[in-house]
Amino acid sequence: MLERLSEMSADSSSEGRRTLLSAVTDLFLVDEEASAAATEHYTEIAERSLDAMGSDDRAAYAERVAAEPQLPNPIAKRLASDDEAGVAQLVLRLSPVLSDDDLAAIAVTHSQTHLAAIAERASLSETVTDVLVQRGDRKVLRTVSGNEGAAFSDQGLDTLITRGDGDTQIARNLAERSDSLPSTQARRVLQIAAQMSLTHAPEVETEVIDASKNKHFARKARERRLEVRLLIADLKEGKRGIDEVVTLLCKDDRAFDLAQVISTFSDIPNTQALRALLQKEASGIAVACKAMALGSGAFKDVLTMRASRLGIPAKQIDRDLASYDELTAEMSERAMRFLKVRSKVS
Repeated sequence: MLERLSEMSADSSSEGRRTLLSAVTDLFLVDEEASAAATEHYTEIAERSLDAMGSDDRAAYAERVAAEPQLPNPIAKRLASDDEAGVAQLVLRLSPVLSDDDLAAIAVTHSQTHLAAIAERASLSETVTDVLVQRGDRKVLRTVSGNEGAAFSDQGLDTLITRGDGDTQIARNLAERSDSLPSTQARRVLQIAAQMSLTHAPEVETEVIDASKNKHFARKARERRLEVRLLIADLKEGKRGIDEVVTLLCKDDRAFDLAQVISTFSDIPNTQALRALLQKEASGIAVACKAMALGSGAFKDVLTMRASRLGIPAKQIDRDLASYDELTAEMSERAMRFLKVRSKVS
């Protein structure tokens, strides 16, 4: 079929390329074990089609395929490297087929908007964060410092601390996730966070930094993680309702912790839950939340938190909430079965 569609590509107009690519994508993505030949044909068609498509059409295609594990790497790189940030952002944030080298190369050459999208990925290696902290602006530094899935080399952490000097948000981000850092890095960020706290509190400007400050920040980070574990335990034991817990986490803008709850009770990987939560298209997170029997009020809190992070307009929240109310439990269960199978295959 892909071979036949390849022969149909005589129409070189933007509309013709868009239509062809849409048809081929429908066929390609449904086959979870595409042959090498099929992958090669799809890559060729996609590359030629993207050449002829405008930025809006490229962005629409990128939104459709950003999180797909079957997407050929050359196409993922092509989209992620697009000079139009609106095309590249979602792929940079979600694509599971981009390698560390791919991400680092894009971070070296592209805009701060591209870097900010990379900084929001569910996990980041030292190779990538080394570039982000070297080139990133204040927004990028704040984002990557607060990303609980980001790992830092010792040199990268030094760069982040040096370039973020005086920024209390960066210091607080690092302190809150200190128990996920290597011990030597954790001790350093806790000391710096304590220093920042004193510097910006006039009533204690002359106070000597002592060990109790470090203990306070470490304890705070541990208590946050313990709280999530206890919330999950309470849910399993029926001591709390899912709506209550989700609303609590959304009100505190704790997307990473919310993804952990969704992962636990929908039986999908944590990274997949986080991707669904942080992509602009709400259908994926709606399916997961409906499968957990989350009420409309709590789902609106999810949508509101997402809107704040992703810049989604209020009208879209209303539309997504209406779609959620129309989504049946049966439809969500079927979709979840499909997602679970796909996550195991990929």
